[in-house]
Amino acid sequence: GNKQDDKFFGHYYLHGTDSLEGSLSKAGINSEHITDNYLTHLHFDHCGGGIIWNESRTGFESLFPNARFHVSRGQWELSQNPNPREKASFLRENINPMMDLNVLDFLPEHGQFAEGIDIMYVNGHTAHMALPVIEYKDTKVIFCADLFPSVHHIPMPWVMAYDMQPLITMEEKARVLALAADHQYVLFFEHDPLVECCRVERTEKGFRVSSTFDLSEL
Repeated sequence: GNKQDDKFFGHYYLHGTDSLEGSLSKAGINSEHITDNYLTHLHFDHCGGGIIWNESRTGFESLFPNARFHVSRGQWELSQNPNPREKASFLRENINPMMDLNVLDFLPEHGQFAEGIDIMYVNGHTAHMALPVIEYKDTKVIFCADLFPSVHHIPMPWVMAYDMQPLITMEEKARVLALAADHQYVLFFEHDPLVECCRVERTEKGFRVSSTFDLSEL
């Protein structure tokens, strides 16, 4: 987003030059075409770009003028009353305008978000993080968000220091990896600068990556 100051970006380096608007433009669409903005959770690096300064910089508006924002109710409630460890990840200027502008809807507690998009809830990284499981070209793609930030987090002990409940993360990783290995689901990584997707397999040493590829290769 465009709301933070130089000090903020001094702590959180922007990897590359990609932006929401730039990435949409490469796909031949613009922000006005977007109708639904699915948020896995409300940490600033996963939701900050959707809310921007208005032209006069006196308030905020949505980058997507025709879109609804969707997040789990549990994650929203956590963002309004965060624990001390997680508080710095929930920035009011990213989150509260969604409610103030009346563009926020809560995800179903289970089942589908829409046709072809199921919801998988996990809690180790942050409570009520909602992973979309997307039917795509005769397979299912699990958008991993911060359950598996990168391909390097496939081995079971490798979890992020940001995780609120790392042992729960490990249990959830085991469940998702079993599902992916047994049904050849694709894992899509949001934070990996080099690897977009992988498939996994069972080995004598546990779950391991069997192939890596770009989403466009499916």
